[in-house]
Amino acid sequence: MAMPMNNDEMDPDEGGAERTSNVTDYKRTCIDFIEDISGSYFEWIDYYSKNKQIDENEDKKRRTEISAVVEKTNTWLAKVPMTIKAVDVVMNDGIQKMAESTAGKPFQIGVFINKISEYTMAKPGIIDIHVKASGRDGRNVKLGSHAQDERFRIESTGKVFFDEENIPKNEFDTMDIHLKLNASKCVQRDVISFTVIVSEMKDGNEYDRRGLSTIIHIV
Repeated sequence: MAMPMNNDEMDPDEGGAERTSNVTDYKRTCIDFIEDISGSYFEWIDYYSKNKQIDENEDKKRRTEISAVVEKTNTWLAKVPMTIKAVDVVMNDGIQKMAESTAGKPFQIGVFINKISEYTMAKPGIIDIHVKASGRDGRNVKLGSHAQDERFRIESTGKVFFDEENIPKNEFDTMDIHLKLNASKCVQRDVISFTVIVSEMKDGNEYDRRGLSTIIHIV
């Protein structure tokens, strides 16, 4: 049983759906695609439940989260993007969030912009990213990496990057840190999607990890 694609597996030239030069038509295509692919994630929840990997409450929680992602992402797709690229960013963010909901959140993790999580707004400039997390059973947490040479997953319609010079590399019993996202060259209507990875540690080694994706509408 193959896990549905997340946005890292999407061909950036395809956007995971049929191409069109008409933004409105492409929005509709991607809204349908989000609704369709959610079924694959629900099938994974079925699989986990059938094999006793999650209980009834966790099953319900993950399904509820996926349904909320579909609704919110499609609302954003309808209202926010003004270009094909922006549609791709919003769609891929939704796919990433569905994958995260399918995997579950076994330890506490939160990413906030102006005290808002997941679907956010900000002005161009340096954006403060507040990351909070704590492990289970006394285990520490630390900021992880999305890939070997990439700490964060970022997809954006404008030029944007994290200030990585002052990123903490130590472990925390309770993480409460602030990251700086440089969006000074972004303009109104740009959209940014990024994923922060938090690792749960045991005896200095990674015990578990989870990612949390956030999308920003520049206003």
